[in-house]
Amino acid sequence: MKVIITGATGMVGEGVLLHCIDSKEITEVLMVNRRPYDLKHSKLKELIVKDFLKLDENETALKGYDACFFCAGISSVGLKEDEYTKITYDTTLNFATILAKLNQGMVFTFVSGAATDSSEKGSLIWARVKGKTENDLMKLPFKKEYNFRPDLMKPVKGQKNVKTFFRILIPILSPFFASKVLTLIEVGQAMINAVNKGYDKQVLEVSDIKKLAKV
Repeated sequence: MKVIITGATGMVGEGVLLHCIDSKEITEVLMVNRRPYDLKHSKLKELIVKDFLKLDENETALKGYDACFFCAGISSVGLKEDEYTKITYDTTLNFATILAKLNQGMVFTFVSGAATDSSEKGSLIWARVKGKTENDLMKLPFKKEYNFRPDLMKPVKGQKNVKTFFRILIPILSPFFASKVLTLIEVGQAMINAVNKGYDKQVLEVSDIKKLAKV
């Protein structure tokens, strides 16, 4: 399987990337990053794209892939709604629309988060915007499109991009919030299994991700 991964310079994308590199089911990984990620591997390629709204000149490099694991994201803290919408909704939909055009039969997985608002009407900006992003991604002509909603996550061994909260506190809190905790190995494997085996839901909560990772 040949996959595209975005967000490798963040915690979720990096964890998924490292798991994909270790997986025998993955033959090639194209990282699409806004800035370089310092890792060399025989399976790994990197494409630097400063602006995901300007992909025209990179279309050739994005052809020929079976799946995209879209893990890029940003906190809404300190951002106005229009700023957060541009980064989270506009760039994701533009990226996905181009991939759907270039790769017939592609499976696209978007990482949103627990408590994402599918109604698009709630009071939390991030939840509304991610809900709209999920809803509109499901309308694109992919073979399959899945939306992952993880909550608390444990990093993969060897990760560099892990905030102190996740590195120190998650292991302490995990026994008390077991139903909310995923390892990034589970997240990565669930993404791989979604491509190879499928799943009966397009919106996957923590329990669904755990289940799919074990299929």
